[in-house]
Amino acid sequence: MVRAELRRLLAGDEYPGARALLDQLASFCLREKVRCPSRATLYKLMEREPGRSYEMATLPPAAQAALYNLHATASRVPGPQLAFYCFNYGELAAIHFAARLPWLALHQASRMRGWRPRSRGLLRAVLAARRIPGG
Repeated sequence: MVRAELRRLLAGDEYPGARALLDQLASFCLREKVRCPSRATLYKLMEREPGRSYEMATLPPAAQAALYNLHATASRVPGPQLAFYCFNYGELAAIHFAARLPWLALHQASRMRGWRPRSRGLLRAVLAARRIPGG
């Protein structure tokens, strides 16, 4: 029940802030008379939440090209993986597309290993501009 509410709160495109997330979750827990998770638990769940995935066929051509190692028949791509490949291997159009992904995908992508230094710098700039934690 609490996890479903947290999923709903994390599903937005823009990062509302940890304080706002905790406040909204606390009011939900108070209404439902359940224990509210701590800030640390919230951050752990932000790392593990699956978030959105994208149909390969609906992605722009530049983003599809950045996903060079996926077979053309792959149906869905997780948001963090899409962001990682667009920033690391994509051309400018792919990077532009990835910079507009939902905040949770960018946050989780920032925690992935294997970033090229300049690509990580671009991601950090996007995170800072959109006030998303990570990097």
